[in-house]
Amino acid sequence: MQLVVGRIRRPHGIRGDVSVEVRTDDPDLRFVVGSALSTDPADNGPLTITSSRWHSGSLLVTFAGIDDRTAAEQLRGTWLVVDSAELAPTGDPDEFHDHELTGLAAVTVDGDPVGVVAEVRHHGQDLLVIKSSAGDELLVPFVAAIVPEVDVAAGRLVIDPPPGLLEP
Repeated sequence: MQLVVGRIRRPHGIRGDVSVEVRTDDPDLRFVVGSALSTDPADNGPLTITSSRWHSGSLLVTFAGIDDRTAAEQLRGTWLVVDSAELAPTGDPDEFHDHELTGLAAVTVDGDPVGVVAEVRHHGQDLLVIKSSAGDELLVPFVAAIVPEVDVAAGRLVIDPPPGLLEP
């Protein structure tokens, strides 16, 4: 699965630097010199980072072979992606990457099937979007009191819903 880590915005200066809209929690790991990033559209990459630095709150990146403003302008809007298999586990048993949760079967503490995690949303609070077997979209807060168990290896998570939570 391809995961977005950034999007190229506009050129910066005349030497091929670009401003990158960061879409990862760990930009210092993803945008390190020497890293090769895949792109969407694929024919714009892969792009190898030759320098990266923060400037006035923006990440400026230079890629190998992109030596002037004209070449940098051609990359505007390109998505920078990594393969989810490249991501190391978080190391924290209570922390998960979104792609690890997507596709998990959701069941209640009584073992009743609820549906499948279709998406994870981050809007002030993390929400699991669960697609029920009836086709309904259920929003479940991703907090320990409501989701007491996540077993990625077994492909499921357990929900202890308060009354009314699982009603469409």
